[in-house]
Amino acid sequence: MTEEGRIVRVGSRKSQLALIQTHGVVAKLKTFFPNITFQIISMSTTGDKVLDKALSKIGEKSLFTKELEYALEDKRVDFVVHSLKDLPTTLPPGMVIGAVCKRDNPHDAIMLHPKHKGKTLADLPKDSVIGTSSLRRASQLRRKYPHLKYSDIRGNLNTRKKKLDEADNYDAIVLAVAGLERMGWSDRIDQILLPDECMYSVSQGAVAVECRDGDLETIRLLSKLHHFETVIRVVAERAFLRTLEGGCSVPVAIHTEIIDDNLFMKGGVFSIDGTESVIMKQDTSIASNDEPPTKKLSPTSPKQYSSIVAEGEDQDVLNACEKLGMELAQKVGKAGGRDILAAARKETDAAILAQQQAPFLKQDTPKVVS
Repeated sequence: MTEEGRIVRVGSRKSQLALIQTHGVVAKLKTFFPNITFQIISMSTTGDKVLDKALSKIGEKSLFTKELEYALEDKRVDFVVHSLKDLPTTLPPGMVIGAVCKRDNPHDAIMLHPKHKGKTLADLPKDSVIGTSSLRRASQLRRKYPHLKYSDIRGNLNTRKKKLDEADNYDAIVLAVAGLERMGWSDRIDQILLPDECMYSVSQGAVAVECRDGDLETIRLLSKLHHFETVIRVVAERAFLRTLEGGCSVPVAIHTEIIDDNLFMKGGVFSIDGTESVIMKQDTSIASNDEPPTKKLSPTSPKQYSSIVAEGEDQDVLNACEKLGMELAQKVGKAGGRDILAAARKETDAAILAQQQAPFLKQDTPKVVS
């Protein structure tokens, strides 16, 4: 189909942040394809609807992506825009990540209750309550700031900000820097957490676009959005997470950076209470050998790296980055990381089961009268 008169349907979550990200992707595509009409179709996901449980305790996967992927599979949309950290490392059959946009700040931030303005986590009084539903954030912060308490908080960014500001249940909440900046709330960033305090989530800060693997026309369209430095970092990070078989139900964290022609990676796993951890480092060269064509992807049979299709990019570099993530995960696992994650999964599964049984127990347990 020619560009003139073409209509492309774009799937998005309904939240304000998701729509900001989706409009950003569409705006970038319009600079390359000004004659294409992009229609945004928004919908709610399981993660948007279930707000009374921590993400790790819902007991389902793909909490923020499943409904969007159904629409993609049914061809109601041509591609969907996600925060890449929400996308599982293994996608449903027939789905690929066709674009990874330039990563924004991947770190986590502290938003303080207005009464604590000017303080940091270290300054907060003993037993101050920090709101986060992320096991990764809570487990790391417990290690660094044991004098604080950590409590679940759910909802979109607007809801969590309102819960912080308009009540006295939380002294601070932990959010992604990228999300706060995209919402225009940079003035509410009271502290940015450094890697020695809290390593970030795999792919945090990056926006990705998912499409059907057989839709080569859309894959070629989306390839214009790829930011190669971001791609090689998230390929390594997703390979690390996939090899460890991690997800939101276990505390896995990462830190990557590119210095000259090398990708440096630090990955860690943590017990839920933060008392145990395995953190290791590794690096690899990402220098291109400048050899022709064999290193370029074929648009007719694009290879996937952690479910990412990077048409026209350097295969040798992508292979090295994927290998880096896998090897570091294997080292972490052998050093005790797998045992820590197994215990974390067991604890999370028990919490899910208890939450599922709670309504029945409340109904069936006889009232004791003294």
